[in-house]
Amino acid sequence: MSHTYAQNVVHVVFSTKDRRKAIDHELRPQLWAYVTGICRKLDIYVHSVGGMEDHIHLLIQIPPVLTLSKAVATIKANSSRWASDEGHKFAWQQGYAAFSVSTSVIPAVIRYIRNQEGHHKKMDFDAEFVALLKKHGIEFDRKYVFG
Repeated sequence: MSHTYAQNVVHVVFSTKDRRKAIDHELRPQLWAYVTGICRKLDIYVHSVGGMEDHIHLLIQIPPVLTLSKAVATIKANSSRWASDEGHKFAWQQGYAAFSVSTSVIPAVIRYIRNQEGHHKKMDFDAEFVALLKKHGIEFDRKYVFG
């Protein structure tokens, strides 16, 4: 086979440092657009970007030449630097969660990301994050998830 074929669709979630409420309503659309621009430069297809004041969700399709960890590190470093340069006291947490997504559920994950405001009227980020880990069968220790 002379070509590489891959479909690496991933739902990535990470929080602001110390889960500070650093992404206000005014900053969100600008930050989401900047993150989308970073992804485009990395040849990452963006299905959806969204989140709340203390975290971000990305549904992205990563090219086979790029590792997930490199993609996330680049997105976080560049968006954090941009937000700081724009005058916001801003940083992302060190870790992240990533869940592979099959083609059949892409529309549902997009809806989930776009409905963050409504979703978080029922549950905070900590509860959401634990629910996502459990849903995807990822073992975790609460003391390491929340420090």
